[in-house]
Formats: sequence, structure tokens, C-alpha cells
Amino acid sequence: MKPEETTHFAVCLNNNGYPASLEVGKLYRVIPDEQAAAEGYLRVVDESGEDYAFATNRFHIVQLPATVEETLLANGAGIVSAA
Repeated sequence: MKPEETTHFAVCLNNNGYPASLEVGKLYRVIPDEQAAAEGYLRVVDESGEDYAFATNRFHIVQLPATVEETLLANGAGIVSAA
């Protein structure tokens, strides 16, 4: 990852059609993907532990303090419970 890149997380708001892949209310790690973004998709690490592109409107991007992101990533967070 380049130093200027920031890891983001997003909360799932809609899992219609993907109940095994996404859980509403969960925080998912966002993987930067300019091509997916240009097509209206957001690439996240889903419940399978793999990254997939889903429609952007299924999520709300959240800005976490850098120390929180670092802690989540250091502990292998791909999927993090929002509860």
C-alpha cells in the first residue's frame, strides 16, 4: 500500500440478494479499486474472507481514527462486527 493511501471501512446497509456474503450493520474493509469505483461498485472483503465488488449504495463509508484502523488491520480485520 502506498503511504498516501488510506484504508477505509464501510458499514453494510443492504444485503438483498447476498445474505451469505454480507450482513447488514457489519463493518467491512474496503479494498481500493478505481475501476470498480468508476462503475459504481465498492470492493470489500466479504463474509467469505475474499474481496468482491458490490454496488456502492449497499454501504456507507466510515472514517475511523488512524489508530483504530491500524489496530483493526494489525489484528487481521477483514470483517469487523459493528455491534
